[in-house]
Amino acid sequence: MITVDAASIAKLVQTRALHPERIGDLAARRQQPEGLVGQTGRLLLVAADHPARGALRAGEDPLAMGDRAELLSRLVRALARPGVDGVLGTADVIEDLLLLGALEGKVVIGSMNRGGLAGTVFEIDDRFTGYDAAGIAAAGYQGGKMLFRIDPEDHHTVATMQSCARAVSELATHAVMAMVEPFISRRDTTGRIRNDLTTEAVIRSATVSAGLAATSAYTWLKLPVVDNMEAVLAATTLPVVLLGGEVGADQTAQFASWSKALASPSVRGMVVGRTLLFPPDGGVESAVDATVEMMTA
Repeated sequence: MITVDAASIAKLVQTRALHPERIGDLAARRQQPEGLVGQTGRLLLVAADHPARGALRAGEDPLAMGDRAELLSRLVRALARPGVDGVLGTADVIEDLLLLGALEGKVVIGSMNRGGLAGTVFEIDDRFTGYDAAGIAAAGYQGGKMLFRIDPEDHHTVATMQSCARAVSELATHAVMAMVEPFISRRDTTGRIRNDLTTEAVIRSATVSAGLAATSAYTWLKLPVVDNMEAVLAATTLPVVLLGGEVGADQTAQFASWSKALASPSVRGMVVGRTLLFPPDGGVESAVDATVEMMTA
């Protein structure tokens, strides 16, 4: 059992400082997963790319994801549970997990565009400041994820759209998954970007995303769970993974909506971050196990 304590963090820091080449060596020797089917027949991935965009809040704690040792401890615990297939994260998080030995046989999805920092005036212009397709393929990872927010009133949207299209094509060249997470988004009266979670908006974002790039052969969509998921899932033939979203105060209702959406054969899995890592009751293992149980129902 991997534990994250003061000693393991000190060792991790020392390795990064004195033997950075170990990261590449571990990636090259890492046991690969058997595919994208998942232990339950569908993928369950834990998302941990929020900190690189400055989004550290979980529930009522504005800095929940700001303590790296605590985040790694929760990630390791989640990844050790039966039914959890892998992780989605930026290079710093993934490489910490590599050094801790937590990614053997796991699906690894690299987060690519983290330049749209939360709360900034340039948030929609979501630059690719994380992984690129060549780096993902060279490390032996299974795919790359990109956030694609469409603001009808912000002309910077088109630059992000073009960058996402290029990334999808480049990932396909390496025959690895391109996971696209689309939203229709607008700024509210305070200037904060809000995602439109109406059925119509999610359908529109899904259809635009499905048409990105020269091929959709390796494209999967990461979509939020909304009231009329039947209509959303009917809008595309691409594989869909469900987005876990924010930590909900009513976890029972949140899980019920996930369970209903999971009934569709179009849904090939779930990607859940803060809801599993920082559940309202603090129980990482119980939150993960409940999600796995839903996926096998």
